[in-house]
Amino acid sequence: MKTSRVAAGLFALSLIAANAQAQSFTVSSSSVQDGHFQQRQFADVFGCTGKNLSPEISWSGAPPDTKSFVVTLYDPDAPTGSGWWHWVLANVPATVNELKEGAGSAGGKLPAGTLQVHGDSGMPGYLGACPPEGQTHHYVITVYAMNVDTIKLPLTATPAMLGFMVPGNSLAKATLTVQGGR
Repeated sequence: MKTSRVAAGLFALSLIAANAQAQSFTVSSSSVQDGHFQQRQFADVFGCTGKNLSPEISWSGAPPDTKSFVVTLYDPDAPTGSGWWHWVLANVPATVNELKEGAGSAGGKLPAGTLQVHGDSGMPGYLGACPPEGQTHHYVITVYAMNVDTIKLPLTATPAMLGFMVPGNSLAKATLTVQGGR
Protein backbone atom coordinates (compact mmCIF):
# COMPACT_ATOMS: atom_id res chain seq x y z
CA MET A 1 0.00 0.00 0.00
CA LYS A 2 2.80 2.40 0.97
CA THR A 3 4.68 1.64 -2.28
CA SER A 4 1.61 2.40 -4.41
CA ARG A 5 1.12 5.74 -2.60
CA VAL A 6 4.74 6.67 -3.25
CA ALA A 7 4.37 5.67 -6.90
CA ALA A 8 1.13 7.65 -7.21
CA GLY A 9 2.80 10.65 -5.57
CA LEU A 10 5.77 10.47 -7.94
CA PHE A 11 3.41 10.18 -10.90
CA ALA A 12 1.46 13.24 -9.72
CA LEU A 13 4.71 15.20 -9.30
CA SER A 14 5.81 14.25 -12.83
CA LEU A 15 2.47 15.52 -14.21
CA ILE A 16 2.86 18.78 -12.32
CA ALA A 17 6.41 19.18 -13.62
CA ALA A 18 5.30 18.45 -17.20
CA ASN A 19 2.47 20.97 -16.87
CA ALA A 20 4.86 23.60 -15.49
CA GLN A 21 7.23 22.98 -18.41
CA ALA A 22 4.39 23.31 -20.91
CA GLN A 23 3.23 26.55 -19.28
CA SER A 24 6.69 28.09 -19.61
CA PHE A 25 6.83 27.46 -23.39
CA THR A 26 5.61 30.67 -25.02
CA VAL A 27 5.44 32.26 -28.47
CA SER A 28 5.34 35.97 -29.32
CA SER A 29 5.60 38.25 -32.35
CA SER A 30 6.94 41.78 -32.69
CA SER A 31 4.88 41.99 -35.93
CA VAL A 32 1.73 42.16 -33.81
CA GLN A 33 0.40 45.48 -32.47
CA ASP A 34 -2.54 45.55 -30.08
CA GLY A 35 -3.32 41.92 -30.94
CA HIS A 36 -3.50 42.57 -34.70
CA PHE A 37 -1.23 41.92 -37.68
CA GLN A 38 0.19 45.03 -39.28
CA GLN A 39 -0.67 45.89 -42.89
CA ARG A 40 2.66 44.50 -44.14
CA GLN A 41 1.63 40.98 -43.00
CA PHE A 42 -1.40 41.09 -45.31
CA ALA A 43 -1.37 39.48 -48.74
CA ASP A 44 -0.85 41.47 -51.92
CA VAL A 45 -3.52 39.49 -53.82
CA PHE A 46 -7.30 38.90 -53.65
CA GLY A 47 -7.93 42.63 -53.22
CA CYS A 48 -5.55 43.04 -50.27
CA THR A 49 -2.75 45.59 -50.45
CA GLY A 50 -0.19 44.32 -47.96
CA LYS A 51 3.45 43.45 -48.49
CA ASN A 52 3.01 39.70 -47.88
CA LEU A 53 5.79 39.69 -45.25
CA SER A 54 5.75 36.72 -42.95
CA PRO A 55 5.60 37.88 -39.32
CA GLU A 56 8.49 37.81 -36.90
CA ILE A 57 7.88 34.85 -34.58
CA SER A 58 9.94 34.09 -31.48
CA TRP A 59 9.58 31.51 -28.73
CA SER A 60 11.14 30.59 -25.42
CA GLY A 61 10.90 27.97 -22.70
CA ALA A 62 10.94 24.88 -24.94
CA PRO A 63 11.64 21.60 -23.16
CA PRO A 64 15.39 20.95 -22.83
CA ASP A 65 15.20 17.74 -24.91
CA THR A 66 13.71 19.54 -27.94
CA LYS A 67 15.38 18.44 -31.18
CA SER A 68 13.47 20.60 -33.70
CA PHE A 69 10.39 22.79 -34.11
CA VAL A 70 7.30 22.88 -36.31
CA VAL A 71 5.77 26.34 -36.85
CA THR A 72 2.31 26.94 -38.30
CA LEU A 73 0.09 29.94 -39.01
CA TYR A 74 -3.55 28.97 -39.50
CA ASP A 75 -6.81 30.87 -40.04
CA PRO A 76 -9.73 28.82 -38.65
CA ASP A 77 -12.20 31.52 -39.79
CA ALA A 78 -11.48 31.28 -43.53
CA PRO A 79 -14.70 30.62 -45.47
CA THR A 80 -13.50 27.26 -46.82
CA GLY A 81 -15.08 24.80 -44.42
CA SER A 82 -11.60 23.78 -43.27
CA GLY A 83 -9.79 27.04 -42.51
CA TRP A 84 -6.64 28.20 -44.31
CA TRP A 85 -2.98 27.30 -43.72
CA HIS A 86 -1.00 30.50 -44.36
CA TRP A 87 2.47 29.23 -43.41
CA VAL A 88 3.76 25.82 -42.38
CA LEU A 89 7.36 24.98 -41.43
CA ALA A 90 8.93 21.71 -40.34
CA ASN A 91 12.41 20.77 -39.16
CA VAL A 92 13.32 24.17 -37.73
CA PRO A 93 16.57 23.42 -35.84
CA ALA A 94 16.41 23.25 -32.04
CA THR A 95 19.08 25.99 -31.86
CA VAL A 96 16.64 28.49 -33.42
CA ASN A 97 14.19 30.51 -31.32
CA GLU A 98 13.17 33.22 -33.79
CA LEU A 99 12.10 33.64 -37.39
CA LYS A 100 12.80 37.14 -38.66
CA GLU A 101 10.06 39.14 -40.34
CA GLY A 102 9.99 38.21 -44.02
CA ALA A 103 11.83 34.90 -43.53
CA GLY A 104 9.01 32.95 -45.21
CA SER A 105 8.35 35.49 -47.95
CA ALA A 106 9.89 35.70 -51.41
CA GLY A 107 13.61 36.37 -50.96
CA GLY A 108 13.45 35.60 -47.23
CA LYS A 109 16.00 33.50 -45.38
CA LEU A 110 14.98 30.53 -43.25
CA PRO A 111 17.31 28.58 -40.96
CA ALA A 112 19.29 25.83 -42.72
CA GLY A 113 17.37 22.55 -42.86
CA THR A 114 13.94 24.16 -42.46
CA LEU A 115 11.27 22.80 -44.79
CA GLN A 116 8.43 25.05 -45.96
CA VAL A 117 5.42 22.82 -46.48
CA HIS A 118 2.91 23.68 -49.21
CA GLY A 119 0.20 25.79 -47.59
CA ASP A 120 -3.32 26.27 -48.89
CA SER A 121 -1.98 28.59 -51.59
CA GLY A 122 -0.64 25.41 -53.22
CA MET A 123 2.92 26.67 -52.85
CA PRO A 124 5.50 26.56 -50.08
CA GLY A 125 6.03 29.85 -48.28
CA TYR A 126 3.98 32.48 -46.55
CA LEU A 127 0.71 33.85 -47.92
CA GLY A 128 -0.48 36.83 -45.92
CA ALA A 129 -3.82 37.44 -44.29
CA CYS A 130 -6.67 38.61 -46.50
CA PRO A 131 -10.07 38.12 -44.89
CA PRO A 132 -13.16 39.19 -46.83
CA GLU A 133 -13.97 42.90 -46.54
CA GLY A 134 -15.78 43.75 -43.33
CA GLN A 135 -14.50 40.65 -41.51
CA THR A 136 -11.91 40.11 -38.82
CA HIS A 137 -10.27 36.70 -38.69
CA HIS A 138 -8.18 34.96 -36.04
CA TYR A 139 -4.73 33.74 -37.04
CA VAL A 140 -3.27 31.06 -34.79
CA ILE A 141 0.52 30.87 -34.64
CA THR A 142 1.65 27.56 -33.13
CA VAL A 143 5.16 26.39 -32.35
CA TYR A 144 5.60 22.71 -31.54
CA ALA A 145 8.72 21.47 -29.74
CA MET A 146 9.57 18.14 -31.34
CA ASN A 147 11.45 15.10 -30.03
CA VAL A 148 12.95 14.33 -33.48
CA ASP A 149 15.58 16.20 -35.51
CA THR A 150 13.60 15.94 -38.72
CA ILE A 151 10.22 14.78 -39.89
CA LYS A 152 10.69 13.03 -43.20
CA LEU A 153 8.20 14.53 -45.64
CA PRO A 154 7.96 14.56 -49.42
CA LEU A 155 8.46 17.97 -51.02
CA THR A 156 4.74 17.96 -51.91
CA ALA A 157 3.60 17.34 -48.32
CA THR A 158 0.44 19.10 -47.16
CA PRO A 159 -0.29 20.64 -43.75
CA ALA A 160 -2.62 17.68 -43.07
CA MET A 161 0.24 15.21 -43.65
CA LEU A 162 2.53 17.12 -41.30
CA GLY A 163 -0.32 17.49 -38.81
CA PHE A 164 -0.70 13.72 -38.77
CA MET A 165 2.96 13.33 -37.80
CA VAL A 166 3.21 16.07 -35.17
CA PRO A 167 1.24 14.60 -32.21
CA GLY A 168 3.36 11.47 -31.91
CA ASN A 169 6.59 13.48 -31.89
CA SER A 170 5.61 16.64 -30.00
CA LEU A 171 6.92 17.47 -26.53
CA ALA A 172 5.03 20.74 -26.06
CA LYS A 173 3.27 23.48 -27.99
CA ALA A 174 2.86 27.23 -27.61
CA THR A 175 0.22 29.32 -29.37
CA LEU A 176 -0.48 32.96 -30.05
CA THR A 177 -3.75 34.12 -31.63
CA VAL A 178 -3.63 37.32 -33.68
CA GLN A 179 -6.46 39.19 -35.39
CA GLY A 180 -6.53 40.66 -38.86
CA GLY A 181 -9.35 42.47 -40.59
CA ARG A 182 -10.18 44.82 -43.41
